Parts: sequence; structure tokens; C-alpha cells
Amino acid sequence: MSSLEELIHRAKALHDDGHGPSQIADELNLSMETVTWLLTQEKGREVPRDILIDWSEVSSRAGLLEDMAVLLADRALADGEEGPDISVVVGIALSGIPLATLVALQADARLAVYHPARASQGEKKVGSVSGNFSGITGERCLIVDDVITSGKTLREVVGYLRSHGATPAAIWVIFDKRGLREVEGVPVSSLFRVSRLD
Repeated sequence: MSSLEELIHRAKALHDDGHGPSQIADELNLSMETVTWLLTQEKGREVPRDILIDWSEVSSRAGLLEDMAVLLADRALADGEEGPDISVVVGIALSGIPLATLVALQADARLAVYHPARASQGEKKVGSVSGNFSGITGERCLIVDDVITSGKTLREVVGYLRSHGATPAAIWVIFDKRGLREVEGVPVSSLFRVSRLD
């Protein structure tokens, strides 16, 4: 089975288990366009250009995940940043939460969890911060996620934080598929910038 056939199989298996396209995109770290193609394989339409990142061998092991959190902090500091003066680390659900938890522990900061709009129910899709974790109003926030696929979710969370009285100070991710240096004026620090050569 080719890697593309394997990916199609994984996407369809997730779909058959009840996952929606946005959940599949999160699970596979792929764009919605790619997931739609994997599920439909629309005839005459080219395979979208995307990059699969499977880091489950690291993300499934707490010790290695903790090492990634340390590396993220070291990478940001190596960029010449003094380190953001933050009070809350915001983890983006779902995959950013474990990493954000470990970063918050190292930074002696509180933890907030952001649920992207794509995960909300109803006609009007809105993002939200979980009430079970730290509030963000009046706080300087560090946003943490695993992968930047399109940058849309990060733009959304930056806008949400600002509209709710918080200051987004920095964004830390492990993998950046877009090569972003900033999102809406907020600096981005990544361990790996991934790009496709055509």
C-alpha cells in the first residue's frame, strides 16, 4: 500500500468512526482541503499539495513531549527573545493541550485551553476558552500548538484573545508548514519549518 493509499485509508477509517473533517484534519495535521480530497477523491481534481507530519512516536510519550516543551523554550530564547513575560499559556485543543501544559509547568504560568471555532456546534461557529481552566482577560498569553497548517486557527485565537482583553505575547509551535514569522503581529517561534519543494 502506498503512503497516499494508507493516508486515504486512515482518513476514511476516522470518518467511519464518526470523526468530522475538521477532527480528521486535526488528527492527521492536514489542511481541510486535503482531508476533503482524501474522503472524496474527486475525479479530475489533483491531490492537494500538503505535507503529512506524524510525530505520534514523540507525542505519545510524556517524557519525550516534555523534552519538546524544553526545546521550544530553548528555541525561542535562541532567537534572541528574552522570553515572553507571560502569565497564561494557551493550549489549542486538542493536540496543543499536552504541550501547553508542560510549557506552563516550566514557565510557572497558568493554563488556558482554547477550543477553535471549527469544533463548535450550530450554524454560527465560534471559538471559546474553556471555563475549566485559567481565564485570559487582562493576561499576557503564550499560545502553544503542535503544527501550523494554514495559520487560520492561530489568527482566530489571536483575535479571540485580543477581543477578550488579553495580550497575545508569542506563539510557539513544533512544526510550521507555512514558514510564518508572525501572526497578526504576534511573533512565531517553531522548532521546525517544513516546506514542500516543487
